[in-house]
Amino acid sequence: MTTLSGSLSRSHVELLQFFRDKTALVFTFAFPAMLLLLFGTIFGDEYNDAGVSASRVFTASMIAYGILNTAFVTMGSGLAMDREDGTLKRLRGTPMPVTAYLVGKALLVLALSLAETALLLLVGVLVFDMPLPDASHWLTFTWIFLLSVIACSLLGVAVSALVRNARNAGAILNVPVVALQFISGVFIQPMSQLPDWLVNVASIFPVRWMAQGFRYVFLPESASSQELAGSWELGKVALVLGAWCVVGLVLCLMTFRWSDSDR
Repeated sequence: MTTLSGSLSRSHVELLQFFRDKTALVFTFAFPAMLLLLFGTIFGDEYNDAGVSASRVFTASMIAYGILNTAFVTMGSGLAMDREDGTLKRLRGTPMPVTAYLVGKALLVLALSLAETALLLLVGVLVFDMPLPDASHWLTFTWIFLLSVIACSLLGVAVSALVRNARNAGAILNVPVVALQFISGVFIQPMSQLPDWLVNVASIFPVRWMAQGFRYVFLPESASSQELAGSWELGKVALVLGAWCVVGLVLCLMTFRWSDSDR
């Protein structure tokens, strides 16, 4: 079995398993969209002096939450479950290389992240009349999206090694997800409302830069005045997300294990 054929085969299995779980399907896709509807409706007035509606700001920022929720939680909880029920141990005895298994998981996460992003944009366009950007902004969206998915997926793989009980994986993984949304400019805008020490903490992690990058893509240039630096800082966005991809890969290589007995 080649890595390519194994990856495609595993991704097919992962997609089938995911879409058969109606509860996971509903909560994975519905929750970020529901939050967007709530925040966008409640705080739908003009966004300070930038001349942009709050609903549009939330739509752009919530894409970061959708990716983190989908990639980090889905990857982390999925690996923890496969490890606990023996799926990983059984796969270890097959010709499928570990790379093919992880790429298959990654393809699942990529497909889910694309679908989640499309749903959030659909809500933004149909409910909040958000205009879509031009072609150049879509190119920027592509590299921010890919770096975000890769970084969050790798971190999900790494953190899954800390999960002792797969039944509690969702609760454990959602703690950092929810906390980072509040301090990274997703639920609270502008970030200048936060204490300096919280801003400094948020700046270490990728979510702040993911949200800022997506705001660049979907908001007008005037909205950059509401960012902490008064600009979009795309170079720093690329640097931080790229660094977290490297950190995530290193952590995966250090922590990945086939079964609980490998601790």
